[in-house]
Amino acid sequence: MKTTIFKIIAKINKAILPSYSKRQLDLSKASKLQLAIIGWRAYVTKNALD
Repeated sequence: MKTTIFKIIAKINKAILPSYSKRQLDLSKASKLQLAIIGWRAYVTKNALD
């Protein structure tokens, strides 16, 4: 059940949130908001995987 919810959230994130890896963002120059988005996406991805 938990994995299913996180998979749905991951699909929503992919559609809405920007992908900073495609833009080759330098983490040392990222703003706090960008770091928060990266952390959120990593958290959701980690929980969506079995």
